[in-house]
Amino acid sequence: MQQKKLFVISLGGSLVNPGQVDTAFLKDFKKLILSEAKNGNRFILITGGGALCRQYQNSLRSLANPTGADLDWLGIYTTRFNAQLVRLMFGKLSNPKVVEDPNKKVIFKEKILLAGGWAPGRSTDDDAVRLAKIYGGTTVINLSNIDYVYTKDPRKFKDAKKIENISWANFRKIVGNKWDPGKNAPFDPTAARLAQKLGLKVIIANGKNLKNLENILAQKNFIGTTIND
Repeated sequence: MQQKKLFVISLGGSLVNPGQVDTAFLKDFKKLILSEAKNGNRFILITGGGALCRQYQNSLRSLANPTGADLDWLGIYTTRFNAQLVRLMFGKLSNPKVVEDPNKKVIFKEKILLAGGWAPGRSTDDDAVRLAKIYGGTTVINLSNIDYVYTKDPRKFKDAKKIENISWANFRKIVGNKWDPGKNAPFDPTAARLAQKLGLKVIIANGKNLKNLENILAQKNFIGTTIND
């Protein structure tokens, strides 16, 4: 009999709300997670802010002179709002509260636990790493709108090469060490530093490809980048 597992998934905001709520994607995502839950698997889902986050942050910039912390807090609230949407989507299968502090363990009996942002200077990638630590997870599945990590931004450089496997040391050379609220990185630099320290594995994949996610969960061959040491 296959061993039941706890999966930690960072669900990028670009998947939940790329401009408006992507209900078609969420319906298919729900179907997959429910199928896995019926097999006994459990999930911790951390949601990003997506277009809602950018909309509110840009609006605030036009209305005031916000600090980095101001922009972070606004982004945090949008991640929690998206988390509430996903939590309610799963109904009674989901724990009734959204985790706001990934350093405090919540004892949950349900199949699914939702989490949003935590504190300024931290991204939802960081939350995912901390939740994996506190619940004994060894892998974080990071779902966004990219298939792989690349050596350079493939939208700007034609010679950018995809990376299927990379060490934390080499990955951190690509993304740097500093967190920036507006930085577009495949995985937050501060979260990468913590994941390396904890010895976690991170898989970065395109969340739109749900068959690929199914392969990841089943530990079959998949399209994406694996980061570990």
